[in-house]
Parts: sequence; structure tokens; C-alpha cells
Amino acid sequence: MIKGETAHFEYVAGQAALGIEAVSRETGVPVLFGLLTTYDEQQALDRAGGHAGNKGYDAALGAIEMVNLLRELRSMED
Repeated sequence: MIKGETAHFEYVAGQAALGIEAVSRETGVPVLFGLLTTYDEQQALDRAGGHAGNKGYDAALGAIEMVNLLRELRSMED
């Protein structure tokens, strides 16, 4: 998401964060926040594999690590 000249950016980003948190809370399943919020196109490109790394990859890797951790914890309960 790239910030424009209005407050719409803040509303949409805030509601996305609340929605992701609600899904996680209501389902008991961890949900990672992988939405890029940037001020301009260059910053978005940098975070999508440029100078700042690939934040999408990082979020996906975090999700996989969380799944593996939950499986391990659940196997300890058995």
C-alpha cells in the first residue's frame, strides 16, 4: 500500500491490521501481517526485493516457522 495525499492510507492500513488481528484472535491461528505500507513506489520496490530485502519472503518464512513451532508444541502435548 502506497500512501497518497489523503488520510485514506491510515484508515485502510489500520483496518487491515485490525482485521488480521481479529482473524488470529477468533480462530486461535497465528496470522502474520505481511502488508507493505510505504510512502512511495521506490520504498515499495525496495521492500519487495530491493535494498531493504524481500518483506513478502520474510513474512512467508515467518508463517512457515510458526506452523512448524505449533506442530512441535502440539506434539509435546500428546
